Amino acid sequence: MNKLFTSIFALAVSFVTVASLAQDIKGDANAGQTKNAMCIGCHGIKGYQSSFPEVYKVPMISGQNAGYISAALHEYKKGDRKHPTMRNIADTLNDQDIADLAAYYSTHGVVAGAELPAKPAKEPSVEVQALLNKANCASCHGANFSQPIDPSYPKIAGQHADYLFVALKAYKADNGANANAKVGRAHPIMGGMAKQYTNAELKAMANYLSSVPGDLKVIPESRFR
Repeated sequence: MNKLFTSIFALAVSFVTVASLAQDIKGDANAGQTKNAMCIGCHGIKGYQSSFPEVYKVPMISGQNAGYISAALHEYKKGDRKHPTMRNIADTLNDQDIADLAAYYSTHGVVAGAELPAKPAKEPSVEVQALLNKANCASCHGANFSQPIDPSYPKIAGQHADYLFVALKAYKADNGANANAKVGRAHPIMGGMAKQYTNAELKAMANYLSSVPGDLKVIPESRFR
């Protein structure tokens, strides 16, 4: 286990360094609001579901870390994340567009002065706590799973359970080097973590994390402004 974490730490340093380069471009939230027409058709509708690679609610992105949104869009653009729709959308965005959208959604719906408790009020079961401890999820995502140690990591508290489950399975699939793959996420940290678990264990963790209060929201937006 120590060898696993040593290897993952070395990969993490490399990955964060690459991700930080994308964050050097300063995003403009006001500009991002004028560029999100392709986003609101899915992420701006409460209960909206994707049907690929299975049916699940699209992730909540309002209130998410700007660094994570930026990193994710760059990963879709590079093909490290295998989702045909998101890949096509990311391909239309330049670095400034991505920075602007990330800045916009990171502040979208955020209530000034609102703070989450340092730890979730709802404790996980003994079984789920053991699963969370196995990969030490809180060490990256924070004790309340809403305060990641790096801005390129996501807030996951309160995120849709079915989305979390699909995302975790995608990290297990990887397929980063396969240009023709339709499913998978190449990520040096999460790939190693997710592969430690069965799908049933991933679902148990996803169900708990979705029940934890967080900052993430779905805020309906009109296509017509």
